Amino acid sequence: MDKNPFKPGQPKMPKQKGLKNIGFIVLIALIGWLLLSSYTKTPNLQTIPLSQVIHDANAGDYSKISVSGTTLKITKAGATTPSLQSTIGTYTDLKTDGLNLNKVQLEYKPVSSTGSVILSIVETLIPVLAIAFILFYILKSAQGQGNQALSFGKSKARLYGNEKQNVTFKNVAGSNEAKQDLEEIVEFLKFPKKFESVGARIPKGVLLIGPPGTGKTLLARAVAGEANVPYFSISGSEFVEMFVGVGASRVRDLFQKAKKNSPCIIFIDEIDAVGRRRGSGMGGGHDEREQTLNQILVEMDGFEQGTNVIVLAATNRADVLDPALLRPGRFDRRVNIDLPDRKDREAILKVHFKTKPLADKVDLKSLAAKSAGSSGADLANIANESAILAARNGHKEITQDDVTSAFEKVAIGPERKSKIMSDSDKELTAYHEAGHALVGHVLPDSDAVHKVTIIPRGGTGGVTWFIPPDDKSYHSIIEYKDVLARMLGGRIAEEVVYGRDRVTTGAGSDLQKAAELARDMIVNQGMGNKLRDQVFRVDEGMMIDRIVHEHDYSEDTAKIIDDEVETLISEAAKRATDVIRANRKYLDALKDELIEKETVEADTVIRLLEGSHLPKSASLY
Repeated sequence: MDKNPFKPGQPKMPKQKGLKNIGFIVLIALIGWLLLSSYTKTPNLQTIPLSQVIHDANAGDYSKISVSGTTLKITKAGATTPSLQSTIGTYTDLKTDGLNLNKVQLEYKPVSSTGSVILSIVETLIPVLAIAFILFYILKSAQGQGNQALSFGKSKARLYGNEKQNVTFKNVAGSNEAKQDLEEIVEFLKFPKKFESVGARIPKGVLLIGPPGTGKTLLARAVAGEANVPYFSISGSEFVEMFVGVGASRVRDLFQKAKKNSPCIIFIDEIDAVGRRRGSGMGGGHDEREQTLNQILVEMDGFEQGTNVIVLAATNRADVLDPALLRPGRFDRRVNIDLPDRKDREAILKVHFKTKPLADKVDLKSLAAKSAGSSGADLANIANESAILAARNGHKEITQDDVTSAFEKVAIGPERKSKIMSDSDKELTAYHEAGHALVGHVLPDSDAVHKVTIIPRGGTGGVTWFIPPDDKSYHSIIEYKDVLARMLGGRIAEEVVYGRDRVTTGAGSDLQKAAELARDMIVNQGMGNKLRDQVFRVDEGMMIDRIVHEHDYSEDTAKIIDDEVETLISEAAKRATDVIRANRKYLDALKDELIEKETVEADTVIRLLEGSHLPKSASLY
């Protein structure tokens, strides 16, 4: 894992870029110093013979003569700085040579050549060093570009395995069946000779299949952590570039690195980016993606015995993968990772809340019951949002209200309390949501009402929330018909109260979902009356089929499907109408409570609707 030595919130500057900036500043400073020293340097002095110096000094042309060793520096009369120079012998005495000291000032200075020597050395070395630095910088930049060009075909996989705390199966809550399937892979990596001694072949690849957020990547890292082996991670999209052949080169480089670090694991996330079925209309026979796929096929089927390299790949679109990739000898095993059930959701929530200060009264079991259909990533998001809300509200511990608000925010969107509603709009919304709640409460196979609110949330004007008492794997026709009637309850309530011609656009989303559910019942589930036990599904993995053939059935059958969908919607609307007309006083009571309180919990809904009944005309039995 990347360890950032900088303090939290402090940006981390790339080391190479920082060194370049410092070097550039130093270079500018050196050049400036050279220019400054060239302008401030002592001007050159004119050299004259010693005899002329004595003659001119006695004539009164000089005001001062400075003697330093064997060097004379002469200042002319009226000047302030020396302009002439001369030399004398080591034992020369100017007094005996005829110099009249009454005409000129004579001074002796001690000889000190250290400063001049250092200055000369510095003045000589600085230009040389500056030029050398510039040449080194240019050559290094050119070498870096060359290395970048040469590494263009290298793998971009990240190597893990040296972390202090490896991920193991203990860090993965739920997914018990998937972990059992992957435990054998750990045994293969830990004790390969145990299986080879009895002639067992180590699996070449394991394909992890599941919806987004179910923990496929986490499970792959847990396998590497349990086996304590290196772990190469790369995304399928990182193989493909605009230049043909680069992806195949990166595949070769990745597998070469893996063989050198064996036993190890290669994890390819979103393998459908390069592993799509060939000949499906995506490009020609020699495009970059297919060359990359071909190289993966060759590498997976060409492992040497004893290399102990296993490929784990993750996807949520296994139906579009190439058959050659799925055959035995390549991806030998498939591990399905489904959405967690109630027990697994509770375990996942405990893992994510383990490091957070949680109040004693927080009920994670009830939260797990309410969050049916949530993935592990959704539950992690709920835990994080709970901590954010607790901090925003100034709580030292995460309370039950924080958890509930976070769950509702993730599930149905944040509240928009700032939106101002008129009294008429508020009454209309209250009738609409009360209609959903009343129909769902009365119908015997509908889910239980959890909460009703007229506070706008997300993109809706109000929400009526239903939660199933148990996780369900299957649904009957009767259950779906009750759901359809419940979806239309809001529109029907508006129609009963305000009249058919005064219904509003507030039911647009409800009608769309009802139409989708009804068509799915007929086309994909075989739940129609005339088309019972027949399905008409289009292969979504083939682009050409979707373009050329919109559906794989005749126009006559399409007309029957439309009629069946219309029948289901009409029946649901009639049942909702019968329920609301038979229980109008309960509808008004719940409407009044919503206008007053804006949000009504499940216990209050049950109390207000106590005594409501299912009319015989709305029963399916």
